[in-house]
Amino acid sequence: MKLTDFRYEIEGIQVPEFGVEPRDSAKLMVLNREKKTITHETFSNIHKYFNKGDCLVYNNTKVFPARLKGRKEKTDADIEVFLLRELQPENMLWDVLVEPARKIRIGNKLYFGEDLVAEVVDNTTSRGRTIRFLFDGSNDDLYAKLDIVGEMPMPPYIEREPVPDDKHRYQSVFAKERGAVAAPTATMHFTPELVDKITEKGVILAPVTLHIGWGTFRSVEVEDLTKHRMDSEYYYIPEESAELINQVRLSKTNKVIAGGTTAVRAIESSITASGLLKPAIGWTDKFIYPSYDFKLTEGLITNFHQPESTLLMLAAAFCDFDFLMHAYEEAAKNNYRFYTFGDAMIII
Repeated sequence: MKLTDFRYEIEGIQVPEFGVEPRDSAKLMVLNREKKTITHETFSNIHKYFNKGDCLVYNNTKVFPARLKGRKEKTDADIEVFLLRELQPENMLWDVLVEPARKIRIGNKLYFGEDLVAEVVDNTTSRGRTIRFLFDGSNDDLYAKLDIVGEMPMPPYIEREPVPDDKHRYQSVFAKERGAVAAPTATMHFTPELVDKITEKGVILAPVTLHIGWGTFRSVEVEDLTKHRMDSEYYYIPEESAELINQVRLSKTNKVIAGGTTAVRAIESSITASGLLKPAIGWTDKFIYPSYDFKLTEGLITNFHQPESTLLMLAAAFCDFDFLMHAYEEAAKNNYRFYTFGDAMIII
C-alpha cells in the first residue's frame, strides 16, 4: 500500500480538545475481524470483551511537562523550549526544539522561572538544540522543578493552551515510568474501577514501557511506505511481563490484547526466533503497516487516528484496511470523537 491510500476525507469528524468525564463514558466501537461486524458500546463495558485468562498489555509510560516558557539572557526575549529526550541524565543534557530558533544560539543562557537555567551547547537541526540545565540538585530534583514550571505537551492539532488539569488528564491510569511527550491515548479511557473489573474477571495485566516521542505526530513524507523511517523511541520489556504474555500466547485458548499502538510496537519489537516475546531494553524504530504479520498481538484497543498517520497504518495492518475505513465512516455517522481526546475501538 502507498501513503495516499491512507488519505481519507470523512464529513462530520469531531476532534475534541478535552476528554469526556468520567473517562470510561467514552464511546467504544467493537470490530470483529472474522465476522466483519460492528457493535456500538460504552468503554465502561469493555470488560465484556475479555475472557478469563486473557492478557491486557499496557504501556506504563508517563508524560512529563515538556513545554517550557522562559526568556533569553540580556535581551529578555520570550522563548519556548520543548524537551524532546534526555541524552545524559548525569549531565542534565537534553535534545530540545526551540522558538524562535533564529534567536537562540550556542552559548545563550535560557531562564525558566527563578532558579532554573539552561545553556545552549549545540545545534542539531534548524529548530533543534542541545541544552544543559545548570541545576544544583539531583535528576529527580530537576523533574520536580519541571513539574512546577513546565506545561504539558498538547498534540499539535489541539489549538488550546495547556491547563493545569492536563497534568492529570493527559495521562493513562497506568502512567508510572516518566519519559513520554505524548500519551498512550487508547488507555486514557480506563479508570481504576474499570481496571478492577477486568482483573476480577481473571484478566492478566502485563506492563511494558515505550516512551512516546514527538515523532508520533510527524507526517509520513514518502509515497513508498517501505522508505519511511520512524523516530527511535526507548522501550523496556520486563522479564515478568514477557513470561506472562508468552504463557497466554502459548495457551491457544486466550488472547494477548494490546492497549494501544505503542504497546503493540513494544512487544512486536522483541520477538524470538520461535515467535515469542523476549525481555528487552533499548530503542525501537519499528514501523508496522499492511501487510505486517503480527507475532503476538491478537486484539487491539485504539483510538480513531489522523489520515496518513503511522498509527492509522498500524491499525489497518491489524484490522483490514477496507473494514477499518468502513468503521471510520460509521463512527462519523454516529458522532464518535476522533484523535487524542476522542472515543475508542477494540478490534478482536
